[in-house]
Amino acid sequence: MASDQRDGNSVQEDLKQEPLCCSFAVYDAGKCCDYGQLPRSRTKSRSLSASRPAALENPKIFRRTQSLHGPCPVTKFGPKACMLQNPKTVMHIPDPASQRLTWNKPPKNILIIKKIKDASLLQPFKDLCRFLSEQQKMIVYVEKKVLEDPAIVSDNSFGPVTKKFCTFHEDYDDISDQIDFIICLGGDGTLLYASSLFQASVPPVMAFHLGSLGFLAPFNFDAFQSQVTQVIEGNAAIVLRSRLKVKVMKEHKEKKIELRNGLSESTVRLTKTKEKEHGKRVIQYQVLNEVVIDRGPSSYLSNVDVFLNGHLITTVQGDGIIVSTPTGSTAYAAAAGASMIHPNVPAIMITPICPHSLSFRPIIVPAGVELEIMLSPDARNTAWVSFDGRNRQEIFHGDSIIITTSCYPVPSICFRNPVNDWFESLAECLHWNVRKKQNHFIVEEEDY
Repeated sequence: MASDQRDGNSVQEDLKQEPLCCSFAVYDAGKCCDYGQLPRSRTKSRSLSASRPAALENPKIFRRTQSLHGPCPVTKFGPKACMLQNPKTVMHIPDPASQRLTWNKPPKNILIIKKIKDASLLQPFKDLCRFLSEQQKMIVYVEKKVLEDPAIVSDNSFGPVTKKFCTFHEDYDDISDQIDFIICLGGDGTLLYASSLFQASVPPVMAFHLGSLGFLAPFNFDAFQSQVTQVIEGNAAIVLRSRLKVKVMKEHKEKKIELRNGLSESTVRLTKTKEKEHGKRVIQYQVLNEVVIDRGPSSYLSNVDVFLNGHLITTVQGDGIIVSTPTGSTAYAAAAGASMIHPNVPAIMITPICPHSLSFRPIIVPAGVELEIMLSPDARNTAWVSFDGRNRQEIFHGDSIIITTSCYPVPSICFRNPVNDWFESLAECLHWNVRKKQNHFIVEEEDY
């Protein structure tokens, strides 16, 4: 009974002994950096019992964040229990509405990604290049094959502009430390391609909807001058689209992969990093949408084991499996029956492709886990893997694919804000929940 009669001052002293903080799943434990700090939110009071009035005046007790991920949890449980603090596992999730772009220095080098072999994009591409190089005095980077388009080569009036460009080849030149800002002209594929060029930190990306779908491209090109100027001045909202860090560990017995130009994989610089680990050849990728493991040309079911943090969670028997980011949840995963996740939610989605089981449903796991996928020992055939639809390769017995959330997201510039842009894309591009409205009842007036 004596413990129940303590005054408010003693309770307040007990609470001061344990500082409160938030503990969330990490993107990459021990290696992540904070992309934004939680804004200092207002203290909100709750009604407590009359025996503890002093607790209401302590600003450390109840703290809520205006965040998509809910309130910041109190990590003190009862009078004696609390969360074991581990600084390596703390990730601060900023309020999506507060994520704004700023420049430490004015941007100078701009990369323009243009959809190849699309005549309708030639004029927008020329207008944008003239605006950036002549009016904004920017240094424009363009891929070499874009300028090899006959329509651009034959345009004599555009020739003096192209002479100011810096060009590069995808497989040979590394421009990751030279670009300040990226502008994409086309569909969602241009954003995926821009992501593949940067295997570490990614510059801000502004995507114009000039393709077929444009779910990830919220900007129309009609007012591009004012919109680009606004971003260059640092006045824009951004959404951090998480990527997957993927390691493909292969036995040395595999043959070299031949590229389209006939060179072996070891003779050119691809958009990935290589190393050796445990005697195996390791190739790393940064993936924005999804990793797809499927049965390839074989008529047999794929048979792969899925491990989560070293524990076997299931064996996939079917056409394959999709491991996607929240951004990729509206792509192949949505077509396979998965839920759609807002890109601000830290998660990884696992979706089976035509599983030979009535109970195998898509699942969502925390962003900080490590997934490992490999062929089952009794698998009848090999499997195939692709990364955002690229670099497709065969997986043999003894190979493994290790997947976790990357520390390097894609900072995508928003038209309005992360929430409104996402729901507008759902409605306009995927026609989410479009249905003719039900008629209301016709109430007849009663006769008296």
